[in-house]
Amino acid sequence: MATLPRPTCGEMDGPVHLYPIRVYYEETDAGRMVYHGNYLKFAERARTEMMRVVGLDHIDMIETHGLVFAVHSADVKYLKQAKLDDELLVQTHVQALGGASMTMRQKINRIGVSGLEDAIADLTLKIAIVDEAGRPKRLPGDLSATLKRLRDEKG
Repeated sequence: MATLPRPTCGEMDGPVHLYPIRVYYEETDAGRMVYHGNYLKFAERARTEMMRVVGLDHIDMIETHGLVFAVHSADVKYLKQAKLDDELLVQTHVQALGGASMTMRQKINRIGVSGLEDAIADLTLKIAIVDEAGRPKRLPGDLSATLKRLRDEKG
């Protein structure tokens, strides 16, 4: 049997995770423009895949460490609208890291024939690190070191 295709996890470009997305009909409104809440879904997928790429997938964090990431706050600036069948790129990086929290910055751009084009959305999210009961918890040293390296690489 041939090797089956797998969903993309995106890729790291230094400390920045790159995650491509295509806009599907189900993500648009009657005018074929992306519904505003879907940008948060695109960003969530990209953050999840970034964690997977750097070795911090959610299932392992829950089963091994009893930890989950929970969005505490989100600042979203909608700059332009994406539309049906657009190709987008979500860029994610760790902006700040605390003991039981981190701040992540995400930018969504349209991909055109000559590369990145219109800036679509700019998001800054504060992420709480909590146990399964919702209490704040510090990241274990090895997990914290992985995220710290990504933050430090960004400068």
